[in-house]
Amino acid sequence: MLLRREAQAFRLPMAGPDDASGLVALVEDGALDPALIVAILGKTEGNGCVNDFSRGYAVSALRAALGRWLDAAALDRIAMVMSGGTEGALSPHMLVLAARPAPPNAAPGPALALGRCVTRDLAPYEIGRPAQIALAAEGVRAAMADAGVDEPETVHFAQVKVPLLSAAQIAAGGTAAADTLKSMGLSRGAAALGVGVALGEIDEADAMAAAVGAAPLWSARASCSAGVELKGMEVVVLGMSPAWAGPLRIDHAVMADGLDTDPVRAALRRLGARFDGQLPPHEAARVRAVLAKAEAPRSGAVRGWRHTMLDDSDISATRHARAFAAGALAAQIGHAALFVSGGAEHQGPDGGGPCAILYDASDKDSQ
Repeated sequence: MLLRREAQAFRLPMAGPDDASGLVALVEDGALDPALIVAILGKTEGNGCVNDFSRGYAVSALRAALGRWLDAAALDRIAMVMSGGTEGALSPHMLVLAARPAPPNAAPGPALALGRCVTRDLAPYEIGRPAQIALAAEGVRAAMADAGVDEPETVHFAQVKVPLLSAAQIAAGGTAAADTLKSMGLSRGAAALGVGVALGEIDEADAMAAAVGAAPLWSARASCSAGVELKGMEVVVLGMSPAWAGPLRIDHAVMADGLDTDPVRAALRRLGARFDGQLPPHEAARVRAVLAKAEAPRSGAVRGWRHTMLDDSDISATRHARAFAAGALAAQIGHAALFVSGGAEHQGPDGGGPCAILYDASDKDSQ
């Protein structure tokens, strides 16, 4: 008989990118075995662009904190996905995901399933090109295998952290982008196409032939973030599996634009939430995480009204889009500790993006 696993999810506030005190307290209190951590997702208070070093700073702090209990090899197996940018009222925080043996009294599945994969390093000339698409697809399949999830349709979210190109790499020649900021979008887009291929949403031949960042192909379950702090890709897959136990559930929606919260409300209700309007505090407490992508519509308009997100030379459009979508989502959930990531190339329709919700359904199955 296979040992059932149970997912754990802890959302912890951060006083700054170097603040791992909440994580340390969990371990010291016995609530979390550090050896069972699968991934740590975080929102850090940098600009989310090329020169955002808050992401790497946070990873360094996490590795130093966990180094009290884990060796370097164990730390390398944890996917540490930091997303920069807490514009508006977005609150810096981390989401710690762990997988432990399910206790005998754990609620039966299907329940939240977790898997991760850290790929090989990408060569600069591979970033934003078919080689990255193929490697991302391979990474998603490996993460699914790690989670014990066989059916792509049971995957609700695939979070991929990707590298970007440095000025020195671009100067050396042979790269897909001639600009570091542009390379972020190409890297995110290639990874998203790979997710779509792995999950059966996008035909592999179409993905390989696509103009990354321009082709009208997209995944409903991909979330890709870029940063200078890594050279390979870190993949985290979240799905539902009868082989997993416990109260945690996941569902996803696709927002057509930053105002489109109707699909998010529908996902909340499918998970068992009961509400009218904004979630009441007891329901908001059951929402363990909101994971979403945001993007400025390339049309230059939102529902027929002109926007200026793409025309601002001072502030990146990805920063505007994060604040825009986060405000709408926070108004629905009732707080702003949300993982909203900007730049949604091939991640949802133009101007929109996927949104996944982790929900604690404790005691609901019997109601």
